[in-house]
Amino acid sequence: MSGLIGRKIGMTSIFDENGKNLPCTVIEAGPCVVTQVRSKEVDGYNALQLGFDDKPDRKATKAASGHFKKASTAPKRKLVEFQGFDEEYNLGDTITVDHFAAGEFVDVTGTSKGKGFQGVVKRHGFGGVGQATHGQHNRLRAPGSIGAASYPARVFKGMRMAGQMGNEKVTVQNLKVLQVVPEKNLLVVKGCVPGHKNSFILIRK
Repeated sequence: MSGLIGRKIGMTSIFDENGKNLPCTVIEAGPCVVTQVRSKEVDGYNALQLGFDDKPDRKATKAASGHFKKASTAPKRKLVEFQGFDEEYNLGDTITVDHFAAGEFVDVTGTSKGKGFQGVVKRHGFGGVGQATHGQHNRLRAPGSIGAASYPARVFKGMRMAGQMGNEKVTVQNLKVLQVVPEKNLLVVKGCVPGHKNSFILIRK
């Protein structure tokens, strides 16, 4: 799917034509520079490598500097390949937020906020075990039994238990594009997207 690299600005709300208040996320989408063109003849598939967000030359390796020099652009912080572009693009071309239109639906991929080590109530929504009285001491937020008795005498793989929560790749599908602001490279989508403010996200048609 074709798309762009962007940065999450934050959340707000806007009113639609019926006066309904809609929660939405503001995304800085592009401009992205085509830093490499993949072709079926050379690479076995068609794709475009896009770069987003300039970084200082001193922070780029010599190999990376040479790669960006071919595209006649400054070094980029984020590089991602996208497939499925209908238009023809060449090395060094710029793709802006105009690639999207209001009313379209997009999929947004990002890295969720890290929550650290969490228990089963917060991580999986367990309700807790037993009652809060009748001599119950300290097992309100415990997971309860995690296996059977002598058979099968083990804990099955995938058992929902306490552990690391968040900080993983998450995709939210079918978010409606409410507004496109070309002069500021802004995209306003309905609902929330994964990640903290200023984190990189991928917007795909």
